[in-house]
Amino acid sequence: QVRLVESGGGSVQAGGSLRLSCSASGLYRDNVSMGWFRQAPGKEIEGVAAILLDDGRTYYYDSVKGRFTISQDGAKHTVSLQMNSLKPEDTAMYYCVATAGENVGSGWFSRSFGSKATRRGEGTQVTVSS
Repeated sequence: QVRLVESGGGSVQAGGSLRLSCSASGLYRDNVSMGWFRQAPGKEIEGVAAILLDDGRTYYYDSVKGRFTISQDGAKHTVSLQMNSLKPEDTAMYYCVATAGENVGSGWFSRSFGSKATRRGEGTQVTVSS
């Protein structure tokens, strides 16, 4: 059974930084991608960033490009999201996601969101004040 455990998050002022981490267990064997969704109050859920674990390829959605960095930590199924230059509009619940059979790219969020192979963590709150 796939299990995702998130850590990090919290409150910060605009321009500050936070780091989220996600440790996964029970993952699929091949073509695994991990990443982050987020959902702000009253808004639809959206993709943030993704990484293909086999080769480290990454993808960032436009709203976070140049500010956020996703990386795979020493443990194979642990990823982190370094968030710099945070803005109030980054305020949201952030969910760690793992899926199989999906290459990273602009379609990663929509395909992963609708996939039966996708598993999501419980979420961690990020609040950015102006």
